[in-house]
Amino acid sequence: MTRRIVVVGGGHAGCEAAAVAARMGCDVVLVTHDPTAIGRLSCNPAIGGLAKGHLVKELDALGGLMAKVADASTVQFRHLNTRKGLAVRSSRAQVDVDLYPALMQAQLGHVEGLSIVAGEVVSLRWSGRRVIGVALRDGTEVSADAVILTTGTFLGGIMHRGQHQEAGGRLGDAPALELAADLRARGLSVFRLKTGTVPRLHRDTIAWHTLPAQEDIVPDGRFSLSPPASRPKPLTCHVTYTNAHTHDLVRSHLNDSPLYTGAIVGRGPRYCPSIEDKVVRFAERERHLVHLEPEGHGTPRVYVNGLSTSLPEEVQLAMVRSLEGCENADVLQYGYAVEYDVSDPRDLDMGLQHREMPGLFLAGQINGTSGYEEAAVQGFVAGVNAARDEEEPWVLGRAEAYIGVLVDDLVHRGVGGEPYRMFTSRAEHRLLLREDNADTRLLPHGRALGLVTDEVWAAHQRRRASVDAVMARSDELVRPTAALRERCSDVGIEPLQKQTTLGSLLRRPDITWAQVHALVPDLPDVPAEDVEPLVSEIRYMPYVERAQERARRLSRFDHVRLPEDMDWLGLSSLSMEVRERLHEARPETLGAASRLPGITPAALSVVAAWLQQRAPDAADDGAYRSRNR
Repeated sequence: MTRRIVVVGGGHAGCEAAAVAARMGCDVVLVTHDPTAIGRLSCNPAIGGLAKGHLVKELDALGGLMAKVADASTVQFRHLNTRKGLAVRSSRAQVDVDLYPALMQAQLGHVEGLSIVAGEVVSLRWSGRRVIGVALRDGTEVSADAVILTTGTFLGGIMHRGQHQEAGGRLGDAPALELAADLRARGLSVFRLKTGTVPRLHRDTIAWHTLPAQEDIVPDGRFSLSPPASRPKPLTCHVTYTNAHTHDLVRSHLNDSPLYTGAIVGRGPRYCPSIEDKVVRFAERERHLVHLEPEGHGTPRVYVNGLSTSLPEEVQLAMVRSLEGCENADVLQYGYAVEYDVSDPRDLDMGLQHREMPGLFLAGQINGTSGYEEAAVQGFVAGVNAARDEEEPWVLGRAEAYIGVLVDDLVHRGVGGEPYRMFTSRAEHRLLLREDNADTRLLPHGRALGLVTDEVWAAHQRRRASVDAVMARSDELVRPTAALRERCSDVGIEPLQKQTTLGSLLRRPDITWAQVHALVPDLPDVPAEDVEPLVSEIRYMPYVERAQERARRLSRFDHVRLPEDMDWLGLSSLSMEVRERLHEARPETLGAASRLPGITPAALSVVAAWLQQRAPDAADDGAYRSRNR
């Protein structure tokens, strides 16, 4: 019998969850307040960013939708962290704010087995502790084998601007208050978080000619392995800065900010602070960078990136007009903060299913994350696992993908009382998790799930064949013959003085692939888009091999299962602090336990020894010793 999945919410998590579950053969019902708002970019009109670009490329390699839709709606593409190496370089696309959701809705419209229902879910239906469907406000009940909650900022949402409060999850959209109450009544562990947005200005009231244009543009940049048939005309973004007058305005009105009056209980994102937080926390800074980003071709709105605020409207207007280039700007929409309910993600398993409420999956901001990209990949993971209905969840490892890092962090560490944002620094194996090798790492997973087309798979196989052919020759000797030395001069390289290897030549930063290809003309041709990944693979090879060996050693911990009924509080050989942390987190494996804050190598050794005594075949203390040599 075909499994039925109900997805609650049409944001980025809901889109990916619904699409992947339907493509895997399920009957999927996506319930949302307003079907015309599916895929809406509630905050900034951009996809990607530091580490977020990695998530988008990984999602594309698995068969998700976000990358393709972003590419087809891109108005400006950039690479970030370009001076720090390919391991941490990330991509960011400014997208057309109206075109992106229109294209996402069109994509969902083509997914067989997916139906969209306009309505409000007010409660879940239960059989004991198992979720078996949802109830809508109009009295309709929809039965389901699994329900995926992707409620974003709508669960118990309250919007704040100055002293004014209004129920809502987004400007103009009602919150999900009854569903929030139902989940609390059922015992869901809930706390409050906060996020915010910025003023939007009218483009015709900005003095663009006085402001520098944003640099580091990549005109043909894209996320997806499949290039878009077309994309909109590029738009130019500009930069400006706050100044002493801006900061004085903020300081003098802190008593009007709900962040400082106690009206907002939940904490906001540490790495995307409001202008109020910036001015208070970084008092020594004379200015803060602000990006002026046109939201699209069909709207006059300009997004003021870097000026998130919930101050009163009159203060926001004065603040905006204190910026260079914005002295006469008109505000089309004022910034505001949103406070909303979050469920503790530590109550979930690695497939994002609630441990105590089978059939209930949670993805996106309801799990305490921030950002479209973090939400989208969670939706994908939840959709895959809801569709599979397997005892063991489908999981990506921390050495396989940033997606694996994110899910593992959420499930075993939680969010620490503030919105979780992905960064490259969160991944201990980031040298292995580059943007440029996302296809090599994850296309096989997507193929196994049946989500990668024959065309994309064949193209990948062709690319890998040419890259592997060069890699196989990396140890080949290149001797400084007279003819070779002459060719060096012809292609602009200092003549070689001694023999070297092909790999060594390619690792030299002063020599390009084209020059090496001219020196060694029998090398296979490599498509232009694969040259950079090829060169990076060869340049990183010695470090990657060491990183892979380290990942293999650490992965042995992830195969050591911990008993579900483990009495951590009774393990007297551990400190009470460690016992409490393990009791609260309930790690599923020794590897998960090792990544918990405060779990020392000594504590891990005690756990491994205890496991060895209880079940000699279940634990391998030698794995622990090899890790710590």
